[in-house]
Amino acid sequence: MASQQPQPGGSMSQPGLQQQPQQQQQQLSQQQDFDPVQRFKMLIPQLKESLQVTAAHVAVSFVATSDLYVFQRFDKSLEEFYALCDQLELCLRLAYECLSQSIDSAKHSPNLVPTATKPDTVQTESMSYAQYLGMIKSQISCAKDIHNALLECSKKIAGKGQPQGIM
Repeated sequence: MASQQPQPGGSMSQPGLQQQPQQQQQQLSQQQDFDPVQRFKMLIPQLKESLQVTAAHVAVSFVATSDLYVFQRFDKSLEEFYALCDQLELCLRLAYECLSQSIDSAKHSPNLVPTATKPDTVQTESMSYAQYLGMIKSQISCAKDIHNALLECSKKIAGKGQPQGIM
């Protein structure tokens, strides 16, 4: 009879081990949902399947042209195909925007300045302090130009809003 009872240590360790892979799978699936390239890769097989179903419905509709049910199935499969195409288009646009933003960020953000705390590590993308100061000064100048342009535009807009007959 003692051999039929489950051991408490053995039954508790397996659910804990199963939870870790489940959590990792959930995190991986959440990461894939936000990555437009991964989402695109996941949607391609669905698009192929949808196209096959649509083609099958077209073939059936050519044979039975008077059947309304066949036409409705074709219409539904065509809608599903277009919905997948729209999702793929959105994924590609999002991926393009992410890439553009990454390129702009790399172009306009400063490179690293080497720190004095770790002199033994050489950073290939680092710049000298003088280069860094020059870049910061140019960024400040650009920000001032933008600020002045916005002030000028706001003054023009405020000037147009006032009635001109009250002088």
